[in-house]
Amino acid sequence: MPYGQTGRPRAPVVELTDRRALERWRPADSETVERARRLKEQALLDLGLTHSAIASWIYSKCHHQVPTTAVDTAAVLASGDGTCLLLYNPDFFVALGLEGVRFVLFHEARHLVQRHLFAEPELLDDPVFTLACEVTINHVALVRLGARGLPVIDGRPVGVDPARMHRAYQADLAEQGLTALPYEEFTATDMIVYRELRRMRRPPVPRLPPCVHLLLDGLDQETVDRIGNEVLRSVLIAARRGNAVARGELLDLLERTEGAGERVDRLWGDLGAHALRGRTVATRRVEWWQQWLVDVLGSKLRDGERLVYPKKRGAVLAALGHEPTLARRGRERVKTLVIALDTSGSMPDGVVEWLTELVGRIDGAEAHWLSFDAVVMPFRPGERVYGGGGTSFAAVRDHVEGRHGAPGDRPASDGGRPVADGGGELDGHPDAVIVLTDGHAPPITPAMPDRWIWLITPGGDDWPERHHPPMACHRVRPALAM
Repeated sequence: MPYGQTGRPRAPVVELTDRRALERWRPADSETVERARRLKEQALLDLGLTHSAIASWIYSKCHHQVPTTAVDTAAVLASGDGTCLLLYNPDFFVALGLEGVRFVLFHEARHLVQRHLFAEPELLDDPVFTLACEVTINHVALVRLGARGLPVIDGRPVGVDPARMHRAYQADLAEQGLTALPYEEFTATDMIVYRELRRMRRPPVPRLPPCVHLLLDGLDQETVDRIGNEVLRSVLIAARRGNAVARGELLDLLERTEGAGERVDRLWGDLGAHALRGRTVATRRVEWWQQWLVDVLGSKLRDGERLVYPKKRGAVLAALGHEPTLARRGRERVKTLVIALDTSGSMPDGVVEWLTELVGRIDGAEAHWLSFDAVVMPFRPGERVYGGGGTSFAAVRDHVEGRHGAPGDRPASDGGRPVADGGGELDGHPDAVIVLTDGHAPPITPAMPDRWIWLITPGGDDWPERHHPPMACHRVRPALAM
């Protein structure tokens, strides 16, 4: 049922992914809607600054945050079309106040993470596991938010009280002559709560789910997994860069999912999150830095097609009452990618081969391969590269930005110009520049720093991350699990 309510919740009165219908359904008065919106915005700001980097990132993915009376409380929905929505009842938020709204938003965001980490059908279909999630999420919310108790409306607490649930658990096990765990051990991990609740003779499972998205099954697993991965990866990057809130929350989540099974451990291993605790876990085929590079590179190689408004078709659609749409026209521009390898030091095994395979999977990409030390020397994958005499990032920058031809450029037979895999020239500034280096050379400031990606070899200097403006930067491991 909607967050913590005791009566039978009403069925959805409109399609919960239809934003226009949600907004039109018996709208609350404008003053209440505005007060609720201000409470939501302040609560999200508080979460991001001091309480929960995970919740803050999740709500940044909810591009549509809709005040509606079509739901009784609040819900985060991940639908089959890949979108994520936050729905909230304005009257409910106003009744909760700021602390209550902050608690509910944290609770709903944590549900999305739980659904991503624990996706096994046998768990999702078990009402005791659903109850265990309510207990653990509210316990974590009370601790992380520093709340004195559950949100209260009209003098009554809203939601599953973990302390009250622990007392019921103790009483049940005492009747059986069994030993119960103290509260701190009972709430130590998600799976401990689940295991201990299953020891009860009569687990106090509600007749209906305590959250609206669980009642309505508004969480599409594919969308949940995509958003969950993106959020956890973003929080992990923030933690690695020294964000204390992100690091503390991620370490707590790692500890709370300890012993949750091979799937959860593999998810954390694929993200590389165990490195925060000083240990690593064997993953499948993808190193953390490889996944990071794929994500960052994908954000920099944008679609080159032009969007236009088809006037005739638009007029017909408008006459039929449909929304106007944009159409794509024109040939897609070739995406230009420069990969520069620092040959003044050692190079991790398999990097060139893996980068070659990655570039080959990018549609319409034209790759320019450069080796460099003090000068730039274009090459093709498979060719032998030479180097060893100092390092100059300025030479790469000047070469990429076309300031002058470097002394080590292609011989005269190639016209002294950089040559791509397919033999094309470097025409204009590339869409992305990947530099594999140990970082030990005078820093530079490229003309377009947002297009540069730095891969730092073990023991190297990750100065691009500390540079102003900062550039995308990550360390690579000495061997790849190819």
